[in-house]
Amino acid sequence: MKAVRSTTPGRFGEFGGIYVPEILYTPVLELAHAFEEVRGDHAFQETLQRELTTFAGRPTPLTHAVRFGETIGLTRVYLKREDLLHTGAHKINNALGQALLARRMGKTRVVAETGAGQHGVASATACARVGLQCTVYMGEVDMERQRPNVERMKLLGAEVVPVASGSRTLKDAINEAMRDWSASVRTTHYLLGSVLGPHPYPTMVRDFQSVIGRETRVQIQKEAGRLPDLLVACVGGGSNAIGLFHEFLEDRAVQMVGVEAGGAGIRSGRHAARFAEPAVGVLHGTRTQVLQDSAGQIRSTHSISAGLDYPAVGPEHAALQASGRVRYESATDEEALRAFDLLARTEGILPALESSHALAYLARSGAARAVRSDALIVANLSGRGDKDLGVVLAARHDAALDSSGRG
Repeated sequence: MKAVRSTTPGRFGEFGGIYVPEILYTPVLELAHAFEEVRGDHAFQETLQRELTTFAGRPTPLTHAVRFGETIGLTRVYLKREDLLHTGAHKINNALGQALLARRMGKTRVVAETGAGQHGVASATACARVGLQCTVYMGEVDMERQRPNVERMKLLGAEVVPVASGSRTLKDAINEAMRDWSASVRTTHYLLGSVLGPHPYPTMVRDFQSVIGRETRVQIQKEAGRLPDLLVACVGGGSNAIGLFHEFLEDRAVQMVGVEAGGAGIRSGRHAARFAEPAVGVLHGTRTQVLQDSAGQIRSTHSISAGLDYPAVGPEHAALQASGRVRYESATDEEALRAFDLLARTEGILPALESSHALAYLARSGAARAVRSDALIVANLSGRGDKDLGVVLAARHDAALDSSGRG
């Protein structure tokens, strides 16, 4: 099992690349050049680190989830607490990095997409911090289920544009953000929120998020005296997961599991588990694993979690799965809701529904003895669950109606 390295810029084995309209090709190359410059720029990196420390709240702690672990039969479960960052999720790591880069490039405006709303909030926050205009595209379905985040973005000065096309979720928000960028490339930077899209985005977002894994490596060795046996993270586009995994790819003894959205179950067809029904295609500028039908049309997806409700996965994840270095599983809506409740009641932490999928995998694995009870585990708690309370309460209400026979 080999860790996958880019053989050429923007490629992860057969995945990745630049698949964009001609009008965006030059801006994408300019962005790639600017990003390469700041990777080795001490002043830029120092500024970013200062913002992550004094504004975003890094480093985030590693919490031993003793009662949660005992309940599921796993005694050494640690949570990487990205939920404690300013804005409530890991998204701020990347948003600050790209906002600083956009300002350095002389851009005055940012466009972004969002599903769960956390990237939108992080983008609005970062733009307010560095002095850029911000427009966020969000599907109407996601706006309804993530209303508090919509209001937060507006309070932070962002324009939130509802997207009524297609499934009215994250895929369609990305479409509209890319159209906007195409029409305004001279003044506008597209602040993509995950390890998706054309080069350099998969690499750039990964690098801005890899602070998660770097901190985890130091913290777990200080806490346990060694590296973990298992890393677990949810995977939509995959930024929080690759942020955790990247630092450990060369450590062969460290197993890694990414957990996708199983929705109503794989057999139902209502899910967002790309690796459950693998098919290679091109979406939003990159070649990767895409949920598509026999004619190559993008399939509708479903997840109780807005942040995992997307039909493609980051190209580096596609390559890591193909190489066997990372295993990808799925958890259903129902399993994620149970894990949400369990962490709240055993640890006093409300996890995002996205993160709850990773916890659900652990709960299932512990019950099935698929993971050693004394295995040293780090799960990435990518965000907090305040934003999901309305969704959780609605799901409970629907479940109560079903059980009473009135649904």
